[in-house]
Amino acid sequence: MSRWRLKSFLLKNFVKLKGTRNSSSHFTRTYYHSVSVACARYSHFSLSGFHGNQLGSSHLLFSRVMSLGNIQSKVSPLQAKRRVTRKKPSMAAEEDSTQDWWSVVAYSTAEEYDLNGLIDGLNRQGLYQQSAVSEDMNDVLHMCAKYQVGREPREVYFFSEGSVVFWNVPEIEQQAVLKFLKDYETNSYDESIVSEEKEVMEYLYTEKSTRGSNKTRLISGQIMLNSEGSTDLEKYAFSNGIALSVKLAIWEASLEKYVDSIEWITEEMKIGKKISITRDQVFQKSGEIFALRHLINLCSDLLDTPDFYWDKQNLEALYRKTCNYLIITKRTKVLNEKINHCCELMELLSGHLNDRHHVRLELMIIALIMVEVGFEILHFTRNLLTTGGI
Repeated sequence: MSRWRLKSFLLKNFVKLKGTRNSSSHFTRTYYHSVSVACARYSHFSLSGFHGNQLGSSHLLFSRVMSLGNIQSKVSPLQAKRRVTRKKPSMAAEEDSTQDWWSVVAYSTAEEYDLNGLIDGLNRQGLYQQSAVSEDMNDVLHMCAKYQVGREPREVYFFSEGSVVFWNVPEIEQQAVLKFLKDYETNSYDESIVSEEKEVMEYLYTEKSTRGSNKTRLISGQIMLNSEGSTDLEKYAFSNGIALSVKLAIWEASLEKYVDSIEWITEEMKIGKKISITRDQVFQKSGEIFALRHLINLCSDLLDTPDFYWDKQNLEALYRKTCNYLIITKRTKVLNEKINHCCELMELLSGHLNDRHHVRLELMIIALIMVEVGFEILHFTRNLLTTGGI
């Protein structure tokens, strides 16, 4: 046995014994191979060197090699990064009647609301009354509670794209309204996603004595409303931005669920395993991701400012500040990048399945040609035998 092979053999058995004594887990063949490679790289050690400090250093080196292999065997490099839920303000002080601030809570419960039917239902219920809005605000329904329980009114904005924003509405009343909305929803979302992806902000009223200003503004995520005059339009601008953010959060959750459903495909492609999926299933998955892209880029205001603000610069500024605080632009860009990656994967998979289908057809054609050639040979042989017999 050569010198290098002897050292590799001794080191491998030394690590085997050491690992058996310190750990109850067994070492796989991959770890022995890693140790042998390490021995080849550090072959300048002599047999007499395995004592004292050099023995301890070698053992430390091999332990690190095996620990790295153990970690890599447990963690998949293709696991999608989970979206971290953004922190929202605590609602602990919501029931304090002496507070100087109130809450704004937004939900997105469906793809669309039937606002005409919702108005009739709320009027029959008799708990809310409709507030007058501008003629060009045809996508929102503004309702105020008839019975006031504090000095601050309770208001609700219903947006036609399936979002609702509550201003100073208690949690119990919010859940009652969400339950009432189910009869007027189109393609309702899962309740767990709705409750998890809600947006929460705070608002208060400014005083002219502070900084000599009494303008409505957004500072550090806190809405500060003008204490003089009506603030319905300002509340609409803030509500519009918040409703857009919560709708985007629902789409982000939908994309995360979609990614989980196709993660196994990349795992099987990585190891070269045959993918057990049909062309119809790929077509369906492609339709799902393109439908989500259509909603984000063509059926929402994520990429542009609504026309309502084109001649209302002060409201547009409030709307843009709200969108910037909720990082809507960046989140939309990231969402589109992820969708593009999913589309590329579906195109790759579709092309792979088409190639397999074409190969199958070619093999069938070759088989038919071979059958035809076989019949021709039999026919030629029969004719040859018949001619020879004559």
